[in-house]
Amino acid sequence: MSEAWLVPLVPAPRLLWAVAGLLALAVLAALLPALGPAWALAAGALALAAAFDAAAGLRLPSPGVARRVPHALALGVRFEVALRAANGSPRTLRCELNDLHPASFECEGLPQTVSLAPGEWRELRYRARPLARGAVDFGGTELRLASPLGLWQVARRAGEGAAARVFPNFRALARYTLLATDNRLSQIGVLQVRRRGEGMEFHQLREYRQGDSQRAIDWKATARTARLIAREYEDERDQRVLLVIDCGRRMAAKDDALSHFDHALNAALLLAHVALRQGDAVGVLTMGTPGAPRYLAPRKSVAAINTILERVYDLEPSLAMPDYRLAAREVMARVRRRALVVVLTNLRDEDDDTLTPALGLLRKRHLVVLASLREAILGRALAARVDSFDRAVTHAAAAEYLAQRERAFRRIGAAGATCLDVEPERLAISLVNHYLELKRQGRL
Repeated sequence: MSEAWLVPLVPAPRLLWAVAGLLALAVLAALLPALGPAWALAAGALALAAAFDAAAGLRLPSPGVARRVPHALALGVRFEVALRAANGSPRTLRCELNDLHPASFECEGLPQTVSLAPGEWRELRYRARPLARGAVDFGGTELRLASPLGLWQVARRAGEGAAARVFPNFRALARYTLLATDNRLSQIGVLQVRRRGEGMEFHQLREYRQGDSQRAIDWKATARTARLIAREYEDERDQRVLLVIDCGRRMAAKDDALSHFDHALNAALLLAHVALRQGDAVGVLTMGTPGAPRYLAPRKSVAAINTILERVYDLEPSLAMPDYRLAAREVMARVRRRALVVVLTNLRDEDDDTLTPALGLLRKRHLVVLASLREAILGRALAARVDSFDRAVTHAAAAEYLAQRERAFRRIGAAGATCLDVEPERLAISLVNHYLELKRQGRL
């Protein structure tokens, strides 16, 4: 809202109640003419008080307001915004604060009312949850100051705007790192992480720890030192992972607060983080984006995850259909060495004619994983109790659709590609588990 559209004075509830009482008195005066002078006196007094209070309210100074908000926000993750209100005037100010947050935010704790003594400052907080990615802007803070008699609310604008960016959910990366440090990844469903001593390349000798495999014990070293000594292994490193992300219209589908596209980005981000921790290089290619696809060559630097975030944080599903053949040719032209190519999409029956040749082209050089998001409503339809004709028809239609989908995945699997067909919220962990299993098998 611009300053030009800001109404400077708004009647306060106290004034509205006074007007209501005056109207009631007017009704009584109409019935009892003797009350006429009293009504006229009350009306004049109220008008005079309201005029005086309005003039005094317009002269009130505005408190200073400063906002503190993180510059990088995670999609769907709640965070706190702090508003510091300071009264630099010599009189007490009572006001209601309402922060002008982005429209795509879900907020709790607004507006807030505060009373500030002369020279006092207070910090107010509210919680917000971003529901869309991209660059966002906060406006100023809208204030409603209480006039001295409390008959009016004086609208003001204070503080300055602030810019922030909403990224895919990078908070999951910190949680993964924390749990990996304590060997507690099973808490988030990562089941394929191997214990020390079960890797593929010898790394070093160290003391045996609880949880190590007995096959990892080096008996010669144990005999020399009189302590249990284990061999430590690590995965093969310096391999390549390319994430091909479908940005077409189907990815705009939603089963919850996040779209399939947002779930795909979150999954791609977590997989990239895990692969970089494993010592592999990770890159990104988009398909179905307006204009040229966005491409980031596989790299393994520490800053790679931040570069990936910068490249994809503002992407949104387009109205285009995914061109799998074009994407496959793009991959073959850009990635000359063997890599794990992970295609994140939302598969349909009509894709079979274009997807199968594209996967066949990729298979000539790369290991291919097709990760498709399955609508959660299908599972709910099959699990629902069939107690009416409509539910029976819905159940049969869902079962038939899933059967056709299963046949399509079998055809794709027969062509040499690995298929994952999971609901959006399970995509990230399923991808990580599958990647770690491929590492364990040495297929990369």
